[in-house]
Amino acid sequence: MGQFVFKRFISIIPTMLIIITIGFFIIRLAPGGPFAREKAVPQAILENLMTKYHMDEPLIKQYLRFMGGVLQGDLGPSFTNKDFTVNELIAFSLPNSIILGLASLILSLILGITAGIISALKQNKLADYTVMSLAVTGISIPTFVIGPVLMLIFAVTLNWLPTSGWIDGRHGIKTMIMPVITLALPQFAYIARLMRASMLETLRSDFVRTALAKGLSMPVIIFKHVLKGACLPVVSYLGPAMALVITGSVVVEKIFAIPGLGMHFVRSAINRDYTMIMGTVIVYSLILVILNFIVDIIYGFLDPRISYK
Repeated sequence: MGQFVFKRFISIIPTMLIIITIGFFIIRLAPGGPFAREKAVPQAILENLMTKYHMDEPLIKQYLRFMGGVLQGDLGPSFTNKDFTVNELIAFSLPNSIILGLASLILSLILGITAGIISALKQNKLADYTVMSLAVTGISIPTFVIGPVLMLIFAVTLNWLPTSGWIDGRHGIKTMIMPVITLALPQFAYIARLMRASMLETLRSDFVRTALAKGLSMPVIIFKHVLKGACLPVVSYLGPAMALVITGSVVVEKIFAIPGLGMHFVRSAINRDYTMIMGTVIVYSLILVILNFIVDIIYGFLDPRISYK
């Protein structure tokens, strides 16, 4: 087990190296540049800017310079936010994105697992049909539609919640409600469907029939024996779920004006801020790789049949 964890952890290094390399060169292939504006910039000023940020050097030299900075933990200056470095912008915005993402994932896990269990135990009954209808709705409607609809109902029509802002503002925790629900709904839908299917399969297993024959009550069977095995598909889905939460937060942060990393990613993409784009790509990728690593370890503890040789 220890050897597997070590090898799996070491594999993060080449994975991140490949992501950074591909991202660096793909961004440079996009038309335009960080200093391109609607109004033409004088040639002398443009040359000075290119020299200042080493953009006049050969591409391979720019890549090696950037990688050297990454290895030292320096992601460079932001081209559009000239008063801040990329490290400072990420340090300010990343905690907000993490709070939003974790709150959404926890909510979707709690509601999804609970709904999946109820749906499986009440198969082909009203509760089952209701849960699966909500799941299909959550999967079908994208977050950029869910967000404005919630805003229209709860902020504009009912005036219960603020339309935008974050927890450090005057509205406090109320600003989290709509963004968290918007981001959690699609993941709730997938988790509920996974949990229902896994529960139904596990409930039909031989060991469940044996436990019933021995006189064990259904609650004891479910919580002591069934849930551990039934949760395996959900645990496997946690990696992709976090990926979807992170990528989805870019849209949600833009809709609700949340000062998170997603907002900087959108702005940097529009303004072709190469260093900020690379900074957000590195952070997002590192989070996903580490979470997948953690999921692999948890999966092994839940299922003793898995071999790590």
